[in-house]
Amino acid sequence: MGVNTTNFFSHIESYMNYRSTVYDISEQTIKSNRCDLKLFKAFMDEHQHETITGPVVMDFQQYLKVKRKNCGGSLNRKLFTLRSYSHYLRLQEVDESEDLPFKNILKVRQGYRNRPDALTAKQIKQFLDTIDRSTCLGVRDYAIYALMYLCGLRIGEVFGLDLTNIDLKTKEITVTGKGKRIRTLHLSDELFQILSEYLAVRTFFYKNEYRNALFISKKGNRLAIRTMEDNFKKIVLKSGLQTRFNVSCHTLRHSFASHLNDQEVDMLVIKSLMGHSTTRSTEIYIHPSMQKVRQAMEKLPGVIFMNELIKNGGVIFSFQELRT
Repeated sequence: MGVNTTNFFSHIESYMNYRSTVYDISEQTIKSNRCDLKLFKAFMDEHQHETITGPVVMDFQQYLKVKRKNCGGSLNRKLFTLRSYSHYLRLQEVDESEDLPFKNILKVRQGYRNRPDALTAKQIKQFLDTIDRSTCLGVRDYAIYALMYLCGLRIGEVFGLDLTNIDLKTKEITVTGKGKRIRTLHLSDELFQILSEYLAVRTFFYKNEYRNALFISKKGNRLAIRTMEDNFKKIVLKSGLQTRFNVSCHTLRHSFASHLNDQEVDMLVIKSLMGHSTTRSTEIYIHPSMQKVRQAMEKLPGVIFMNELIKNGGVIFSFQELRT
């Protein structure tokens, strides 16, 4: 016996209010939960399912995996939202909520976690140098993406920054991360100069004196996450960056952590700077750089022997010319 879809989806707003009030969930997480439920509703409508049953949920899994190409992590997150929502309905004693099948769905194996894709220092410079800093909007955008790279901030953390979060006297910035965990980061001399330049031109933005948000739009509102993402894509396209992976704002954060690891910064320090709750999230960055791998390979006895042979003329290479 399944649960009627009309009854199932009619409690979403009260669920969101409960999550944000009782559990103090961030706006970004609430937004993600809402998107997950909206996607499930669209699936139910598209396939004309009127009740929620085990086979229907299994079809939804297939839909996410095959048609939407979701990885294990994304698929599990969407099902977690549905599981959490169904738990809420059971606590509310909604009719037939006990029959919801989400609690019986197993997690999808995510496989091995590879090191996140990161840009090189040269590519970071190429990206930032593309931004036109002769305009107020350019100075603002430069400050935004410099913060993401030089402090490893998430886009949501940059979005939530207020003027009061920056102390230029002590060269510190206070950031509210996931789970509303607060961390204080030091501003390097370079970043201090960048933010000082932005704060100087911020006074020319419309309604700036009425806004506490650090980054504001040309209309005088807090700069939206979507706008940051769209501007980022335009800059990447203009910069001509050539990568084998998709570059996003979060790539700057990955690059920050990867470059710290390459410089042999302690994992606990990286964890603190990134605002991770556990070292598990930080471990994905702890890999030897390709340079260190090459250096290690050069120390192999066989490699040393071959290098000596080549150096002393014991091995001569000849190359065949390509025919045109």
